[in-house]
Amino acid sequence: MPNTLIPNTSAQPNRDIFSVSRLVRETKAVLEGSFPLLWLEGEISNFSRPSSGHMYFTLKDEAAQVRCAMFRGKNIHLRIKPQNGMQILVRARLTLYEARGDFQIIVEHMEEAGLGALQRAFEALKSQLGQEGLFDTRIKQTVPALPQKIGVITSPTGAAIRDVLSVLTRRFPAIPVQIYPVPVQGESAAVEIANAIKLADKRKDCDVLLLTRGGGSLEDLWAFNEEVVARAIHACKTPLVSAIGHEVDFTIADFVADQRAATPSAAAELISPDQYDIQQQINTQFSRLQKQTRSRIQQSQQGLDWLEKRLQQQHPGQLLKAKSQRLDELEHRLSRVVKNNIDARRHVLTLLNSRLQRHTPLQQLSQFKMRQQALQQRLHHTWERIIANKRQRLAISCRSLNNVSPLATLQRGYAIIQDVADKTVFTDASKLNTGDKISARLAKGSLICTIDKIKK
Repeated sequence: MPNTLIPNTSAQPNRDIFSVSRLVRETKAVLEGSFPLLWLEGEISNFSRPSSGHMYFTLKDEAAQVRCAMFRGKNIHLRIKPQNGMQILVRARLTLYEARGDFQIIVEHMEEAGLGALQRAFEALKSQLGQEGLFDTRIKQTVPALPQKIGVITSPTGAAIRDVLSVLTRRFPAIPVQIYPVPVQGESAAVEIANAIKLADKRKDCDVLLLTRGGGSLEDLWAFNEEVVARAIHACKTPLVSAIGHEVDFTIADFVADQRAATPSAAAELISPDQYDIQQQINTQFSRLQKQTRSRIQQSQQGLDWLEKRLQQQHPGQLLKAKSQRLDELEHRLSRVVKNNIDARRHVLTLLNSRLQRHTPLQQLSQFKMRQQALQQRLHHTWERIIANKRQRLAISCRSLNNVSPLATLQRGYAIIQDVADKTVFTDASKLNTGDKISARLAKGSLICTIDKIKK
């Protein structure tokens, strides 16, 4: 260890001797651990920028100066061009350059000194609102893909509104646009912007709001860094997109808004669909729908053909054909009533077959009415023939009965002799005595007689 002094413990037992590197390292650790990031203001001198891209300069005021370094990764996005004599404000951390043992600062951020107060106010408000949760991505609303109406909060005479309207007209001219005119800079701009946001949200006639203006300095954009605007955006229930300044410009409104766009034109593209893309999607969906419809119709037709074939195989008509031959054989042996019955049933089967083919309730009702009429007609014919047959059989029975009836005998002059008391019929004269009273029944009426004489 060439740079380390080995203590002579025999001569100086209580002395701890540091190496130079150890001293520098521990001093550097104390500096970096004891001081947070600092804001410094001063004048640039001895500025240099070698081929590595790093910046080296001295920051001085009336009484002192300090060496500064700003590495390429930090200075590549600077909005200013540092040069000797420029008054700047830097955010930096203290350190020690070990190779020379020099005290210096490492610059993280640089801006012109005139913007320092505004920048500190910006950072303070950003920190406050961030702690309150106004920047929380979980509460951000989704911008609708196809808004019915767009509200634009901006200056009616600025370049931003012309860019926005030009993009909206090109992308989807059918979407109506409601402009809420406000000043975008000046003392009253922040309050009027906040009031316009509240008014647009209260009216609820827009699906999305666009808060926008063109580029400018930090002072020009300061209205969008005011707390009143941030809280109005946070309270807005309508999705709000911000597009303030150019791509490198960030305002408090951008952090609170539901979505930020780099430029007004980019914001207009963000909140509006492309009519050509939508037309292409519609054409694609229509083509898919046609293809699916044709496929579904084809599948249904195949299923219908299969069911029709199966229906034909199991159709009652096949069985009826076999039965009809038997019915033909029995037709000659059946009476007219049976034949009518068979014809009626065939008619009913035809109606049922037609109903099965068409499946229409109106046709079913019509078939039921025809069937009822046929059955009523058949019943009427059947009863007429049954009654005629019964009448014929009754007449035959009456004639047969009349042939054997005693009344017919009485018609020929005979009489029925009965006992007057118990109506006993006498067929033997020997069973009667002279003086007995008898009843003689004639064909018409009867006689009460007294026997005077008996012939045996």
